[in-house]
Amino acid sequence: MGKKRKTSRNRHGLQVITLCISTAMVLVLLGMVVFSVLTARNLSTYVKENLVVTMMLQDDITNPEAQQLCSMIHHRPYINKITYISKEAALKEQTEAMGTDPSEFIGANPFLASIELQLKADYANTDSLKWITKELKKYPKVGDITYQQALVNSVNDNLQKISLVLLVLAVLLTFVSFSLINNTVRLGIYARRFSIHTMKLVGASWGFIRYPFVMRAIVVGMIAAFVAIAVLGTCLYALYSYEPGILTVVTWEIVAITAISVFLFGIIITAICSSLSVNKFLKMKAGDLYKI
Repeated sequence: MGKKRKTSRNRHGLQVITLCISTAMVLVLLGMVVFSVLTARNLSTYVKENLVVTMMLQDDITNPEAQQLCSMIHHRPYINKITYISKEAALKEQTEAMGTDPSEFIGANPFLASIELQLKADYANTDSLKWITKELKKYPKVGDITYQQALVNSVNDNLQKISLVLLVLAVLLTFVSFSLINNTVRLGIYARRFSIHTMKLVGASWGFIRYPFVMRAIVVGMIAAFVAIAVLGTCLYALYSYEPGILTVVTWEIVAITAISVFLFGIIITAICSSLSVNKFLKMKAGDLYKI
């Protein structure tokens, strides 16, 4: 009798461990999708805000006038960052790049002063850039305004495609993860289907029978969630060690939202699956329990 109880406990413990591991693996996948979606959004903002619009200034503009122009433009709602490059700074930069001073051959500084603008992410698209260009040209002593239109279009198109792919992947993985966790939880409850039927025969209510199974599933989901968060945290640390610049697009907000999402997924999905599985066996008659 003691050996049977010990065997039963070992089997039950093995089922719990299996459920924790399989649930944790699924939660890791879900966490990766949530992390990827949030990171893609930040990456989109980062890329768009680093696209440069160059304002070439007229040759007769002075540095004080250029600085005043920068102050006027800086307060526009679409400006994220503004950088003034004087004629002298442009000459120095080109001299270092070319290895020789062009002004020595020409006799004068051939470069124009310019202002480099970095726009806010919402304005880094073709339609917004058109009216922004028209508005900027109205300022005094502003010459040509240039930006890489092909690059802007390419960035926006690619980011839209990536967002769509990640959204579809998130929906599919959510469905798959629910199915996998549901099957795993159901297998654990299946082994105790006769205990459920016995409790039902002695008059226990469905809620009373369901409660311990749901609570056990929630505890398993919490443990699996902590394991999944630990795995994701280790992967993120390894990624940071390899490329520290990843923190440019991965913020603590993203890390917190991912961890909370994994924790909630672990609790909610296991609780729902457990409740559905117990209800299935509660509805069965005694004869049906031997046929499955």
